[in-house]
Amino acid sequence: MREIIHLSTGQCGNQIGSAFWKTIAGEHGLDTNGTYHGTNSLQQERIGVYFNEAYSRKYVPRAVLIDLEPGTMDTIKSGPFRNMFRPDNFVYGQTSAANNWAKGHYTEGADLVDEVMDVVRRESEVCDSLQGFQITQSLGGGTGAGLGTLLLSKVREEFPDRIMATYSVIPSPKVSDTVVEPYNATLSIHQLVENADETFCIDNEALYDICNRTLKLAHPSYADLNRLVSTVMSGISTSLRFPGQLNSDLRKLAVNMIPFPRLHFFMVGYAPLTGSAPGARAFLRHSAQGLAQEMFDPRNMMAACDFRNGRFLTCSAIFRGRISSREVEEQMRNIQSKHSPLFVDWIPENIQTTLCSVPPKGQPLSATFVGNTTALQGILRRVGEQFAAMFRRRAFIHWYTSEGMDEMEFSEAESNMNDLIAEYQQYQYETADLAADDSGYMEGEDPYAPAIY
Repeated sequence: MREIIHLSTGQCGNQIGSAFWKTIAGEHGLDTNGTYHGTNSLQQERIGVYFNEAYSRKYVPRAVLIDLEPGTMDTIKSGPFRNMFRPDNFVYGQTSAANNWAKGHYTEGADLVDEVMDVVRRESEVCDSLQGFQITQSLGGGTGAGLGTLLLSKVREEFPDRIMATYSVIPSPKVSDTVVEPYNATLSIHQLVENADETFCIDNEALYDICNRTLKLAHPSYADLNRLVSTVMSGISTSLRFPGQLNSDLRKLAVNMIPFPRLHFFMVGYAPLTGSAPGARAFLRHSAQGLAQEMFDPRNMMAACDFRNGRFLTCSAIFRGRISSREVEEQMRNIQSKHSPLFVDWIPENIQTTLCSVPPKGQPLSATFVGNTTALQGILRRVGEQFAAMFRRRAFIHWYTSEGMDEMEFSEAESNMNDLIAEYQQYQYETADLAADDSGYMEGEDPYAPAIY
């Protein structure tokens, strides 16, 4: 078994985490108490990836729920899934990070992080073969961003060879809660570049657009947005939780998707979304072709940047349901030839496909899309411009320095993010001809170095 430990940090992280556990508990045939009532033997075959089995035949999520204030925890404890989570795995303080990254990272969060690490160690000790960790967080707040990135570095220190995947909600100007979001996001991205292996970028603005345009919800609630995110998270983790024709896991995804270690920020999408609209399901014909076309639609992406403004370095398509692998491969080839200008030409076969025969609940077929595209620089540039506008005037800096943070760290974070944007820019315009010199060796490659196989 290749287990994963889930860490929910902050209010946003815990709400997304709760939606995720609700979704996968339903897929594995578990009720709100964690008792199995399923009908398919495949539901239990790999249930141990995310759940521990207790003596009472009850399945307990391998989740640690973290916050600096008790409010979010009280909501979960009084909600429908209150009996599913282990009570010891709720770790919370009595203050709040108050949307201040420095509070979450250096003061309040630093006081709580040892307690969190004790719970993480206890969860990892009962695993047979720990695959990695997944963290849900918001980059605009104080706890998810500050404590979330501190936790990331602590876990990386203790488990250096395990995969660290983060589902990070990036702030956007149209759906903004606080004025200091650009500071918190820039400081967090600085940490994510160094310590995370895979970062799945989610954007409230894009989620609202999907709810309005595709699902025709006039006034979407956070529950609607969280349901979208949990659907994608469930899709990405499908191949870990169920057997399939072509299986993948977090490490294989990383190996196939990340050509350069810093460029591990992914855009995610899901199809079919139209089938979720009331009354729309009866008019749909599900096929590999329909899923592939909808999956490569910019309106289905959960990050507010258009991938047509950049080029894909790599992609992964995870199909669920009874579908032939030949048909999937054919559709992926068609997509790549049809949209060839959107793919870099110096990475051959840069679409990875995964097939799983177990469909999601309520749908016969579905597909989850993960793309490593240079268009993500648009999101980083947007955050960077807002950051620069405030930092130039040293606005709100005293809230961070009063927590013992150095102003230099802001400059370092900004230059690191600008370097990341420059790297995306470089690979967007690089062609196969530029990548190799006349000798046939790649730039920077030593022609006399021994071959490594």
